Amino acid sequence: MTTTKRTKCPICGKPVEWQNTPARPFCSERCKMIDFGNWVDEEYGVPAEEAQPSLDEIEQSSAAQAGKAQG
Repeated sequence: MTTTKRTKCPICGKPVEWQNTPARPFCSERCKMIDFGNWVDEEYGVPAEEAQPSLDEIEQSSAAQAGKAQG
């Protein structure tokens, strides 16, 4: 007995048959393009931590501030 894996389309919520849907995890090309548009319009984002400055950046910043203090 074979079970068909189903999920919900992340855009419209319709059930999606996983194996026979070329646009998966979306139910259609339309929902796939809506999702793409959301990424392009920056409606989605990937959380990130602010990077710590490198040693070179710290040294350059210190040197620039020292130059301003002398000038």
